[in-house]
Amino acid sequence: MPIAQKNITLGTAGHIDHGKTALVKLLTGCDTDRLKIEKERGMSIELGFAPCMLAEMEVGIVDVPGHENFIKTMVAGATGIDGVILVIAADDGVMQQTREHLDILTLLGVKYGIVALTKVDCVPPERIGIVTEQIKKFLAGTFLQDAPILPVSSVTGEGFDSFYEALKHLVEGIEPKSSDGVFRLPVERAFSVKGYGTVVAGIPVAGSAKIGDEMVIFPHGAKGRIKAIQVYKRNSQTAMVGQCAALNVPQWDYKTISRGSTVTSAEYFSLQQWYLCELNLLPHSGKSLKNGADVKFHTGTSEVVATLYLLQGNIAAAGQKCLVQVRLSESIVAGPGDRFILRTLAPVQTVGGGIVVEATPEKLRRNRPETIQDAQAHAKAVLNRRDFVEYAIKTAETAAATEAEVSVRTKLPAGPLTPILAELMGENTIIELDRKLYIHPDTLAEVGQRLLNVVGNFHRGSPESPGISVAQLYEKSAPSASLRAGLRKDVFDGVLKLLLSGGKLVERKHRLALPEHHEILSDTEQKLLQAVEALFRSRLFNPPSRTEIVEHTRAPGEKVERTLGIMLEQERLIRVESDLLFHAEAVERARSILVSSIEKQGSLESVKFKYILDTSRKFAIPLLDYFDRIGVTRSVGRTRYLAK
Repeated sequence: MPIAQKNITLGTAGHIDHGKTALVKLLTGCDTDRLKIEKERGMSIELGFAPCMLAEMEVGIVDVPGHENFIKTMVAGATGIDGVILVIAADDGVMQQTREHLDILTLLGVKYGIVALTKVDCVPPERIGIVTEQIKKFLAGTFLQDAPILPVSSVTGEGFDSFYEALKHLVEGIEPKSSDGVFRLPVERAFSVKGYGTVVAGIPVAGSAKIGDEMVIFPHGAKGRIKAIQVYKRNSQTAMVGQCAALNVPQWDYKTISRGSTVTSAEYFSLQQWYLCELNLLPHSGKSLKNGADVKFHTGTSEVVATLYLLQGNIAAAGQKCLVQVRLSESIVAGPGDRFILRTLAPVQTVGGGIVVEATPEKLRRNRPETIQDAQAHAKAVLNRRDFVEYAIKTAETAAATEAEVSVRTKLPAGPLTPILAELMGENTIIELDRKLYIHPDTLAEVGQRLLNVVGNFHRGSPESPGISVAQLYEKSAPSASLRAGLRKDVFDGVLKLLLSGGKLVERKHRLALPEHHEILSDTEQKLLQAVEALFRSRLFNPPSRTEIVEHTRAPGEKVERTLGIMLEQERLIRVESDLLFHAEAVERARSILVSSIEKQGSLESVKFKYILDTSRKFAIPLLDYFDRIGVTRSVGRTRYLAK
């Protein structure tokens, strides 16, 4: 019968030599001190992983080192755990690393746990009561203030049954993380297995992966497919968020992989150096941080030196919550909502931590009020999937975003993303411009008004024109402060369609205009236009040249050119060739004659068209070519047929 596995991982925490490893061995039968030096020195240096059976349910346990020199390893191990066993020895009580470990767990967002009061076999009964009271005071106001304090001996087994039952109750009360996100595993360690090749191990912090899935490992960027999976040291078809998992990917070289590397699904993540973060400084640390301070930045299993930039003010005091930007000495992979820890460089001390908001392409300009407002909205949005999807669409650089673009930014696959988009559309919180292309109403209003302003400006500059062409409008929809990348063509087309359907723009003579606009010409311009049009009407199939128009009207050449341009815009004239214009009436009459002739005879020899129109070849052939171009006819050699 297969063993039921719950995708939950517990972690130990506590001061060195308080019996964490011994307790895990008593509980699981596994000795998590696997290194020779660990056994020789009697202390944990590396992370230890063990499967733990609780009644019929199997979960994972991570045993972390308690020595202050290995806090960075403890942080790496605590990443991804769902609950903690805080271990405090009855002979020592609360110690330095007990306090620092609890701070780290709090900053990492751990909310569940129990307290194991170990080594009770080494102290008199009255000592247990004294230490228990000390622990209660220590935990007051923390996430463990109501946690049971359980005396237990890993040597005699005293108190183990009560401890075991409390642990079962703890696990039953923890809701496993949803596994519908994008798979990501911060690497704890990498090694090679004969016959299989490279194996990477750790606790996935999001999503799930199965055998055959393609993965990419950072910082290398190398791709590979999962050949085998173990979960809690058992073969499995899948690895899920919250499980102690090992992935076999033969294409990778384990010698190039170390703690701090990240395995994830391709396309969703990239190495980044700048991150916007929300920081909480520990109130009791007594440490403040200056703008520009260098710190150690821990997230996932990575540890890098970072420069800290405050978005407001020049000093962040102990106990303060603030928005910061970090510039990392090495690019890493981190996602929205990831937890991080900050430690000072010298002396090394945990001073705070918080939530990664999102990677940023460059340093933010904190002297701009809109930058602060956006950062605050950004930090709030990432705490909720629905809000983050809305934010991603509202702040899209090109005004709107496709479903694929929203998926990459929010790190949500189509499964969880599609219903969120449907819900937002149902509330009119977002609008679908085109199939799976979304825009926020605020952005739509801004972009729509910008396009209307362009059209209005065009009318003021060219009152004689019926309107602006679509190509001109798109060209003039230049980037703005809020849309640095300008408008993509599909976004422009979608917004334009809504403006037309909403009656805010009208299309006249293949041009765009405000509904209230009408062409305006001065008396002089109107008279010249009427004279030129009369000349074209009198010569339908042998239209005048520029020179003839100037001679006939006695108007300056530049004014004639301007008048011809107006008539082309108003579609009174049609450009048949680059330098050959016909009156629109002539083109329509020629088309009617041509179609009628071909319908009667089945085809028309090109040379006959000049006789039908009573004109010369100079004008007849260009007309025929024009009708070919616009799809009225098709030519086979020198014969014209009606286009199908």
